[in-house]
Amino acid sequence: MKLFKVLLFLVCIFFAAAGIVWFFERPGSVILDWQGYRVETSVAVLVGVVCILSVVTALLYRGWIILIRAPARFSEVWRERRRIKGYKALTRGMVAVAAGDAIEAGRQVKRAEALMSEVPLSLLLSAQSAQLNGNDNAAVDFFEEMAANPEMEFLGLRGLLTHAMNSGDEIRALELTKRAYKLQSKSEWVSTSLFDLQVRAEQWEDALTTSDEQLRLGYISREDHKKRRAVLSVQLGIELYADGDEEEASRKFKIAYDTDPEFIPAVVHHVKGLIVQEKFGRAVDVLSKAWKSQPHPELVAPFWRATEAEDPLKRVKVIDKLISDNKYHLESQILLAQTNLEACLWGEARKFLDAMVGNRDDRDEARVCRLWADLEESEHGNVEAVQAWLKRAAVASADPTWICNCCGNSIDGWTAVCKNCASFGTFRWGRAPRVLGEEKSGPGVSFGSLGVRQLSGKI
Repeated sequence: MKLFKVLLFLVCIFFAAAGIVWFFERPGSVILDWQGYRVETSVAVLVGVVCILSVVTALLYRGWIILIRAPARFSEVWRERRRIKGYKALTRGMVAVAAGDAIEAGRQVKRAEALMSEVPLSLLLSAQSAQLNGNDNAAVDFFEEMAANPEMEFLGLRGLLTHAMNSGDEIRALELTKRAYKLQSKSEWVSTSLFDLQVRAEQWEDALTTSDEQLRLGYISREDHKKRRAVLSVQLGIELYADGDEEEASRKFKIAYDTDPEFIPAVVHHVKGLIVQEKFGRAVDVLSKAWKSQPHPELVAPFWRATEAEDPLKRVKVIDKLISDNKYHLESQILLAQTNLEACLWGEARKFLDAMVGNRDDRDEARVCRLWADLEESEHGNVEAVQAWLKRAAVASADPTWICNCCGNSIDGWTAVCKNCASFGTFRWGRAPRVLGEEKSGPGVSFGSLGVRQLSGKI
């Protein structure tokens, strides 16, 4: 670049020198006669005078322009210096907020407001300083002002959303999140917040739409989306069924089952829909398939309805259709014992209960102990044996139930949202932690002797 400039300069010098030489080699005269004045000179002198006058005129014009623009220029420099000082105040204020120094943050807020014309920037610091001082009302006012400014609307909405969530106002939070979602639909935190608030507000259809969008954007995996879809479809079906729309409810239950055939609530509700449609054979097939992969007590009642087995003896005859592919599982053994006990087939019931008794070091199953108590009472009327089994049931392993993975809350009937911690899709089938200090006497119920595992559910 420097070489190019040098060459350009030399070329200009060359042409200038060539021009001067050309004029001197061709001397001529110029006569100017005007108003009685007569001026005679050479062409070279005339050209030189014209050039000098042009340069002087250009310099005078440039000086005039500088003089005219000087006030505006000085004003711009002054504003720029104030802006730099304002940014420094903003930076120091942000540092003070991060450090928890409310006094310094407030001082820098005032300095920034005095120095800067960019009101939105100082609003952010003012809002954070107000929050640091515990003045939530002032912070909300600042965030509202930011939300009214197109350039700061999204940031203002986030501040208002945070305040609404901290205040427990989920209705207001959902409204703000929807506004934020319209502005930044591809923001992951907005999408996540919107989904969480929609499920808390039981807006299942909207939550399903949001979940579909999250999958499209890659915010959740296909496996997570599948679980969500199954849960939301079941909840939609339950809501539609309660409103009397059984046909649409059955369609939602089928979608849930097709999405995740091992999700027990989806299986149970889908079977109920099949029974309403009098598709009993299909219902039995669905239940036996589910029992094969994941035996569950909630599959039993729909099975009795599907097989129209209201009589205890008939239940004994048809039970094999449900458990035949997994008859040595603990749930199958318990169901066999219970079914024979209800049919007053004491010997058969005792046989299955005996099969569940193992070593002394094994835990008791509370529900198995209660079955033993029922058997002793029904067959022999042995009060002492009944009391002994009931005492063992009191300190035995808790019955399986629906347990929230987040807070440990246990419930009898599955639901999509935990009422205790408001988490979504976190209930699994299992046992609550055993209370410390539990003791048992006598032989316990063996899982190992049956080759079974502890039950676990999904969602």
